[in-house]
Amino acid sequence: MFDGYDSCSEDTSSSSSSEESEEEVAPLPSNLPIIKNNGQVYTYPDGKSGMATCEMCGMVGVRDAFYSKTKRFCSVSCSRSYSSNSKKASILARLQGKPPTKKAKVLQKQPLVAKLAAYAQYQATLQNQAKTKAAAVSMEGFSWGNYINSNSFIAAPVTCFKHAPMGTCWGDISENVRVEVPNTDCSLPTKVFWIAGIVKLAGYNALLRYEGFENDSSLDFWCNICGSDIHPVGWCAASGKPLVPPRTIQHKYTNWKAFLVKRLTGAKTLPPDFSQKVSESMQYPFKPCMRVEVVDKRHLCRTRVAVVESVIGGRLRLVYEESEDRTDDFWCHMHSPLIHHIGWSRSIGHRFKRSDITKKQDGHFDTPPHLFAKVKEVDQSGEWFKEGMKLEAIDPLNLSTICVATIRKVLADGFLMIGIDGSEAADGSDWFCYHATSPSIFPVGFCEINMIELTPPRGYTKLPFKWFDYLRETGSIAAPVKLFNKDVPNHGFRVGMKLEAVDLMEPRLICVATVTRIIHRLLRIHFDGWEEEYDQWVDCESPDLYPVGWCQLTGYQLQPPASQSSRESQSGSSKQKKKAKSQQYKGHKKMTTLQLKEELIDGEDYSFLQGASDQESNGSANFYIKQEP
Repeated sequence: MFDGYDSCSEDTSSSSSSEESEEEVAPLPSNLPIIKNNGQVYTYPDGKSGMATCEMCGMVGVRDAFYSKTKRFCSVSCSRSYSSNSKKASILARLQGKPPTKKAKVLQKQPLVAKLAAYAQYQATLQNQAKTKAAAVSMEGFSWGNYINSNSFIAAPVTCFKHAPMGTCWGDISENVRVEVPNTDCSLPTKVFWIAGIVKLAGYNALLRYEGFENDSSLDFWCNICGSDIHPVGWCAASGKPLVPPRTIQHKYTNWKAFLVKRLTGAKTLPPDFSQKVSESMQYPFKPCMRVEVVDKRHLCRTRVAVVESVIGGRLRLVYEESEDRTDDFWCHMHSPLIHHIGWSRSIGHRFKRSDITKKQDGHFDTPPHLFAKVKEVDQSGEWFKEGMKLEAIDPLNLSTICVATIRKVLADGFLMIGIDGSEAADGSDWFCYHATSPSIFPVGFCEINMIELTPPRGYTKLPFKWFDYLRETGSIAAPVKLFNKDVPNHGFRVGMKLEAVDLMEPRLICVATVTRIIHRLLRIHFDGWEEEYDQWVDCESPDLYPVGWCQLTGYQLQPPASQSSRESQSGSSKQKKKAKSQQYKGHKKMTTLQLKEELIDGEDYSFLQGASDQESNGSANFYIKQEP
């Protein structure tokens, strides 16, 4: 396991020093670690120097482990780099009219292959440095690590997101797990590694501390645990990569190998195939040019044909097929209930906008039906939903509200067309489709029981709203409670947890967000920096929720918490639209516990609607309603 610490050099099979041939290069002893030690030189008992300093990088190490007869270089790469730099100096001297140095003359005798190899390595190093700097600049605006540390936030664990990479195979990755990571506290020209332990987990991100720092957090750093530079302990040994202790603590121990053996015995690390699992979990079956049916974002009552333009982390950018300039698009996850296979609308009786395009464009092909999310099979032969039944539903045009709603049409395979009372267009163009098992529809009384503010029909004047009176006035009946989805998974979310969430009103955006309420399987998602009126009710298994670090892992742009200035500049028009859409009742909120009227429940069991929320519950099946003033 620790051979990687002993092998602090590169392969010696094809190397050459500045002044000696390949046959004269001494192999690196496997039992002699190279440790930079602030330039201090040790001596053998006979008085001869036992340490040497690399003329290229300045590393101090055991002389016998260095290259060439004169022991001038600590590794092959330093020897090559020194040769390349000397060659450049010779050329520059000739251009300036100066005679070449003796060293340059010797270097000119080197084979061209060695020179080209050194130059290629030099260019690769520059490219890696440029990529690192670019990544740092992209994250400069917002840092999850700083945000969590400075506010003592907690993040939802990866296991809460079954649709996300590693969501179902995260295992027991937790604090104190050890990994091998690049050593950034080092001035060596080559990339070296050291072992670090997880101090804190926040989604995919981990706060790491190098081994040997004990309680010193001065060099703690955040990184994405699924990143390409994070490896299980033992990877360096298997890959021939050097383990070098950080410069800040290299003086603490003289025998680092013994230190690592003691520290790592019995410790946990990542599974050996962790990186392979990460790669496999980020393979997605949807591909560009696939055709799907997706909701028409301008008319929710119908679907249209769209083509997959790109796939990022399982999220699809769909371009409506009739869009000539390919700007009329729609973002959703591949497991979203808003997309279906070609022919789905006709099969269930859903409205569909026929395309003016008479034939498929070249390269476009229908997505295989088995790739879409499966809905639970239901039995519509017995007691079932009927047109005109009342219920409560999340308004898809204002996801912060749960509204009084009506079933307008019963489709095949358990799908329902639903309209928001008081806000419906005469032609039904704003009806929307939910499946009978959807977690976005609820029986009459759900909001009252769970102390959620129910949005009454627009224009309804008898406030506070009472379901019993409304049903009597409209001559309607409530949809039977037993027909609704009662499953509540052990999702693992807690109030206050941080995550990355899609703004479903602008689904191309993924924002920093917080879970502020939990009602059974229903989550109230708040977008950090924005007012509560922009909150959204989302199901705990929604594919539009992601762990902290998902955007960084997949390369998707994360929207940081809004500042006050950006809120004021961006929220004006949206706020007016929301107020026009839903004039919410803001009346008295004092609650009292009363028995549910027998006329309303009609013998139905409402007990499953209460409890498992962030509010205090007395465990009874009583019905919470607002007390009249």
